[in-house]
Amino acid sequence: MSPHRPVTFNHNPLLEKGLQEWRPRLILLGLMACFLALVGRAAYLQGFNHEFLQAEGKSRYSRVIPVPATRGRITDRHGDVLAISTPVRSVWAIPPDAVLTPAETRQLASLLEMEVEDLNRRLSSEQGFVYLRRQLPPEVARRVSELGLPGIHQQQEYRRYYPAGEVTAHMLGFTSVDDVGQEGVELAFNADLKGRPGSRRVIRDRRGQIIEDVESIRPPHDGSDVVLAMDKKIQFIAYSALREAMQKHKALAGSVVVLDSRSGEILALVNAPTFNPNNRSNLTGAQLRNRVLTDVFEPGSTMKPFIAALALDYGKVTPDTVIDTDAGRMTIGRATISDVRRHKGLTVTGVIQKSSNVGTVKMAQQFTPDEMWKMFDELGFGVPLHLGFPGEAGGRLRPAKSWRPIEQATMSYGHGISTTLVQMARAYTVFTRDGELIPLSLTRIDGPPQPTRRVFSAETARTMRHMLEVAAGPQGTAPRAQITGYRVAGKTGTAHKLEGGRYTNKYISSFVGFAPVSNPRLIVAVMIDEPSAGQHYGGAVAAPVFAKVAEGALRALGVAPDAPLVPLHFAGQAPTPVTAAKERM
Repeated sequence: MSPHRPVTFNHNPLLEKGLQEWRPRLILLGLMACFLALVGRAAYLQGFNHEFLQAEGKSRYSRVIPVPATRGRITDRHGDVLAISTPVRSVWAIPPDAVLTPAETRQLASLLEMEVEDLNRRLSSEQGFVYLRRQLPPEVARRVSELGLPGIHQQQEYRRYYPAGEVTAHMLGFTSVDDVGQEGVELAFNADLKGRPGSRRVIRDRRGQIIEDVESIRPPHDGSDVVLAMDKKIQFIAYSALREAMQKHKALAGSVVVLDSRSGEILALVNAPTFNPNNRSNLTGAQLRNRVLTDVFEPGSTMKPFIAALALDYGKVTPDTVIDTDAGRMTIGRATISDVRRHKGLTVTGVIQKSSNVGTVKMAQQFTPDEMWKMFDELGFGVPLHLGFPGEAGGRLRPAKSWRPIEQATMSYGHGISTTLVQMARAYTVFTRDGELIPLSLTRIDGPPQPTRRVFSAETARTMRHMLEVAAGPQGTAPRAQITGYRVAGKTGTAHKLEGGRYTNKYISSFVGFAPVSNPRLIVAVMIDEPSAGQHYGGAVAAPVFAKVAEGALRALGVAPDAPLVPLHFAGQAPTPVTAAKERM
């Protein structure tokens, strides 16, 4: 037996030496900490932050997309559609997903009528959403969809369509590519027309295509229809008459407005030049201007009836009072006021019939500036009518305290004061409604209007109707305003244009009248800017437009005639020297 006892593996002295106690505990604590951290993280994610995780998960496949609302229709007073929204498609892209081959890019660019460089620029955008083309026709959108390109999507939108085109352009206006009103009635009533878009939740596949409609979050609320006071037939009559006058007289611009004198409804509103709201690619500022409401001008002799009415109302004169017109000339300070034709004396009726500046000034001189200003203010001059149209002008009426004697004189016959055509048309309602001035309305009125104020007495208004009928008669300044079968009344206006603070040899010709005189139904106001074909007096240029519009409108409305049906041969004849002299101012 060996003196040394053998050493086995189990009794190795290295193993008999124990580990330090803190090391296993440290490891155990570390493992327990990691376990607790995992448990805490899991509890936090599943118990406290689950909404975020769910949202992140849904964002991979679920989308909320808008559901557009249909814009309300615009109709005329009889229900004929003037503006309607038609469904179209818009193509948009998610640039990171839109990985296209050169051939696919060329195909898509061709269908969208885009340059390949422009398409590539949009698809390389860092944005998550870009429009490629708005308001595509359904057929083109279908062909784009058939390509099945990744990252290229479509959505339904609406495009505004105007069946009457340029005939109703300035009244209706138009909308933007987002179907928001930009001009005219579209802007004035945008809050009612636009509606409220809705939204719905859908599930998309990895290519972005909708594979399931999950739920409707908010249904769309379509816009309300707007029923205008406009009569489409009368609108077309006014448009045709104005266009013909513009061509005949080679004018720069023109406007016509037709009012229902009983209700204040605007039955027609046209301007020239005009535009096609369905194709606005080459618009100019001149085409867009709604001159009836935005262009101010010196109305000339169409202002004279108000001075006569004021003198009658104050008892200063009677229709038969003779006014010495000083042979058609008078001097105020350094200025000389003259008439086109000289008369030694005229009655008040004759002053309006012959359109005497001198006679009108002598009536105006019987009043203080404050009294004249008060009448102009009550008639609505100097302030907008607040019809809701963009850019509506109020004209210019300076404070009475700043008037000089010559300015008071010239304002009596329509110089030194400016107004819009619609303001002049409205002011003439005091003659058709026995002295009452009523508000105007773009929309149809089903009940009686409420008069805003009484400006003149009923007796004065009736007297003025007779005077204005004489003024539009064979011996007045507007024989061409006559209509077969109807008694008409009105006043011509011819004013030099004011440019750069100086009067020029350019003219604005106008006429404001109403018919039938026995029971006034329509007021028609006409303005022709810069006629340049040899004639410029209101009786020769604007009065024939009134006759065509009023005659067509009265027959369209079925208004009974109140005069013998005798043909008016002179209406289409060239003016004789005597007639031309009558068609002045």
